[in-house]
Amino acid sequence: MNSILSDRINQMEESATLAMAKKARELKAQGIDIISLSLGEPDFKTPKHIQEAAKASIDEGKYFAYPPVAGYQDLREAIAKKLRNDNHISEAKAENIVVSTGAKHSIANVFMCMVNEGDEVIIFSPYWVSYAEIIKLAGGIPILIEGNLENNFKATASQLEEALTDKTKAIIYSSPCNPSGSVFSKEELEAIAAVVKKRENLFVIADEIYELINFTGKHASIASFPGMFEKTITVNGFSKGYAMTGWRVGYICAPLFIAKACEKMQGQFTSGGTGIAQRAALAAIVGDQNPSKKMEEAYLKRRDLVLGLLRDIPGIKTHVPEGAFYFFPDVTAFFGKSTEGYTVNNADDICLYLLEKANVSLVTGEAFGAHDCVRLSYAASEEDLKEALKRMKTALAKLK
Repeated sequence: MNSILSDRINQMEESATLAMAKKARELKAQGIDIISLSLGEPDFKTPKHIQEAAKASIDEGKYFAYPPVAGYQDLREAIAKKLRNDNHISEAKAENIVVSTGAKHSIANVFMCMVNEGDEVIIFSPYWVSYAEIIKLAGGIPILIEGNLENNFKATASQLEEALTDKTKAIIYSSPCNPSGSVFSKEELEAIAAVVKKRENLFVIADEIYELINFTGKHASIASFPGMFEKTITVNGFSKGYAMTGWRVGYICAPLFIAKACEKMQGQFTSGGTGIAQRAALAAIVGDQNPSKKMEEAYLKRRDLVLGLLRDIPGIKTHVPEGAFYFFPDVTAFFGKSTEGYTVNNADDICLYLLEKANVSLVTGEAFGAHDCVRLSYAASEEDLKEALKRMKTALAKLK
């Protein structure tokens, strides 16, 4: 039946993170004790004051009609104020903000509005799984520049300059990074900005969805640098830092002509995001920030726990993540090894092996542009993390 479907959907890869999470759920449904460390899903509840704001909006009965396509005005104003105060993006105004159904939706809007057939978009790799597929869906060509373990998986300004061509339309990166947890410093971003400013029609998409889970204490927004506001689309949202994944609220801050284009695109595809979720988002951004800080502290504690456990597994190589809630260890030491008729040749095999033999679900680095690694999410209880790493150590020791 593939001949009935469009070429674009037949050529699109399935999200590896969602596919692995689905497989883990199916095994759990069969009664198998699976510990899933595959999905970027905070295991905390949405803070109480955010829940209460959603309930109040239902009782008020004012938020059942179609919301404005770009989002409620008060929410857009609050986001702009946050970007001015916290991110030092002084030019940010409500008119630059478009609220969408999650940050993924925001990114899709941007690429559909900016990319023409054959345009190149440079992706700092390793990268979040959906970047490349959305770029291809828009007719663009993803170009990867790769960071390595020795450089904390961060691509450099010199690599960017070498990768630029006459067809380059934009670059995209995340900081803190999914999947590596790396954080670009102010100095590193300033060097990147210097390269970008040399090109008149080159833009940056800065994915800052993990901003509130940053262990360096020094989050930097490239849009805050001189001359960069008009060349930057900042992407953010509420899923990670406020434990609001299922609420589906993300946003962009962009030059006005790009914001207007995304509003136009969204008006034809989805219209405005859910009104009740937007009221919850407003409560999140203007309300008590202590719950987010406590979550960040808990993630840091878990990071340190998992770091020690990973370093206790012979063959595993890892850096120290500076944000988000992932490890991205190098597992090449196990390639070519076997046990009980099972041979591991690549990162895909490692993930399948650990799922089958250790009942632990991870995601292959292949999906993130890094063939030597796997991604492990530590957005799980300390009890589950200890048990999962114990199972992994036992299973990996059997590979000879």
